Amino acid sequence: MITPTSSSRTVRFADFPTLTAALDFAATGETGINLYSLRGELVEALPYAKLREQALELAPRLLATGAKPGDSVGLIAETEGDFVRAFFACQYAGLVPAPLPLPAPLGGREAYVEQIARMLDSAHAKLLIGPAGMKDWVAEIAAKTALNFAGVLADLPASKGDALPEVKPDNTCYLQFSSGSTRFPTGVLVTHRALMANAVAITRDGLQVLPSDRAVSWLPLYHDMGLIGFLLSPMTSQMTVDLLPTGAFVRRPLLWLDLITKNGGTISYSPTFGYELCARRAEVASIEHLDLSKWRSAGLGGDMIRTGPLRAFAERFASVGFSEKAFVASYGMAEATLALSMAPLGGGLKTERLDVERLEQHEAVLTDDLDRSREFARNGPALPHHELEVRDENGAVLPERGVGRIYARGPSLMREYFEQPQETARVLSADGWLDTGDLGYLIEGEIVITGRGKDLIILNGRNIWPQDLEWTAEAEVDGLRSGDVAAFSVPGDEEEVVVILVQARGGDADTRAALVEKIQGVLRLRHQVETQVQLVGAHALPQTSSGKLSRSKAKAAYLAGAYGERA
Repeated sequence: MITPTSSSRTVRFADFPTLTAALDFAATGETGINLYSLRGELVEALPYAKLREQALELAPRLLATGAKPGDSVGLIAETEGDFVRAFFACQYAGLVPAPLPLPAPLGGREAYVEQIARMLDSAHAKLLIGPAGMKDWVAEIAAKTALNFAGVLADLPASKGDALPEVKPDNTCYLQFSSGSTRFPTGVLVTHRALMANAVAITRDGLQVLPSDRAVSWLPLYHDMGLIGFLLSPMTSQMTVDLLPTGAFVRRPLLWLDLITKNGGTISYSPTFGYELCARRAEVASIEHLDLSKWRSAGLGGDMIRTGPLRAFAERFASVGFSEKAFVASYGMAEATLALSMAPLGGGLKTERLDVERLEQHEAVLTDDLDRSREFARNGPALPHHELEVRDENGAVLPERGVGRIYARGPSLMREYFEQPQETARVLSADGWLDTGDLGYLIEGEIVITGRGKDLIILNGRNIWPQDLEWTAEAEVDGLRSGDVAAFSVPGDEEEVVVILVQARGGDADTRAALVEKIQGVLRLRHQVETQVQLVGAHALPQTSSGKLSRSKAKAAYLAGAYGERA
């Protein structure tokens, strides 16, 4: 029987020059990584000491392929031991791992092979390593690319005795592909120095990690919140982490809470939809066996925070020890390594209800009118040594409650977009300010996110947030679920046309026509906007690698006629 690694240790808060130095130190203790199967069974306990030993053994074998320090290595990021070993072997070899997504459940093999081939090409990768279960897929991808090696870890050649390079703080640590929610994934180049700066901010300042803390995650390891938040950051503070495959969570969401219960998890994060899935599943499943009383940091990140589902989760699981004060709203992005701000611990979710009409005029005005308002979460102040500013369209810094574009600066920002100097210059200024592309405002030093700049719908001078339209339809139209609606605008004859794509599950012609009419009526009433509603099949709306709706891909598919004749 496999025994999970211990939780207890003396904490050192990520004050290391490099990721390899952090693993060298973590290996002196008894904590580590526990990897679970799709059924929630422990399949491997990997102490940090053993991980270091295996990574050091694999590192010269990676170099034996002909790869040189500084070369990129594509790693298909299955939640399993071989991915973890390969990632850290790259670190000791001076190679640059680029975690790659797994196939989407309904995406199709051909499309996936093409996607990975493009990502490898953009990363200038020399090697591709995948899980044993995808060996045939890896070979198919390799046939479309120029690689020194493609296969699984077991296929690596024997070491040629190559000396391992010295790893320095300003060396590239990894290449993080953005989730692709607004464009084709772009490689974010992160140095060891930037990673360690963010790890310190997360573990020491944001989460205030305790010696008894234990992390639990189902988040994909090819996404920044999964990779940095629940693989690298825990290791830099020597924390044990329990990893559940994302597919296991999708099939059986309560496995996440089972694992927190079983191992006494204290820190775990999810986008809002993860909490929503659990609350929905708990309506028909028994939860009496759960104990969530040790869960002190129930983090929120990876998408816009929706307060309704979170309140439903807190209410549903209060009987098994969950405290709503455990919610920790956070803000960040791959371009900042991960985190930029975190709400104070123990305060729960703090929100502001804003007048939608005033918000469209770039003003954050509080209101009690439930019909013409929306609730937004405070995401806390900037983490130490980081700064956040909100600016207007002319670049002037706005006062509190002025809604504009969010800019960030600090030691954990990316160095560049890999091999994309023009794109880098577009978002990163010479004095270190990053244009996040997000919209929001500051209040009492805390950042509130109101939307994505690229997604904004501008109609007759009004700024309409697409998520407003999506959430209204999902909340007020029977039969619609979270993630069923995508809103965007397309050019019309005289002005922009607002298109609403809706995933519809069956129904005859009259039922479907009534659904379209109902959605149009609700949006006309709540937002004073005329819309073209088009019903699409179940699971037809595209998602990013982190499980978020991809409006850009939905819009592109609509314009290309993928959903049939336009509405």
